[in-house]
Amino acid sequence: MTDNPFDALSGGGFDMNALLQQAQQLQEQLHDAQSRLAETTVDGEVAGGAVVVSVSGVGDLRGVTIRPGTVDGDDESDLTDLGELIVAAYRDAKSRADELAAESMGPLAGGLGGLGGPGGPGGGQPPGVGGFGAGLPPGQG
Repeated sequence: MTDNPFDALSGGGFDMNALLQQAQQLQEQLHDAQSRLAETTVDGEVAGGAVVVSVSGVGDLRGVTIRPGTVDGDDESDLTDLGELIVAAYRDAKSRADELAAESMGPLAGGLGGLGGPGGPGGGQPPGVGGFGAGLPPGQG
């Protein structure tokens, strides 16, 4: 009888080092994908381009462009409308950034399973940020 409790799995073919190496590779690929997303700019617009908001691929606000003649800044109602347009353009840009993130990180995150990747026990945190059990109810992690 051996001291390794994993020897019983798969006829003793369980290789913990290979599993750890694979997890490390996936973590590095996920980090690289996150870095590329942070460097990417995505635009959202409303009212035929009257207001354009630029965000990074991870949703950080980078800029707001308002087409001249769109708003008369002397009227409180117009300024309220402008604020609503900016919020709507941001939501459009953020939605596009989220889609881009899902496309570029989805296959990587799925490969992490329960190792704390998006959708796993890490509560959407990148590996190493939340750790095992992060995002679980108290007493569950």
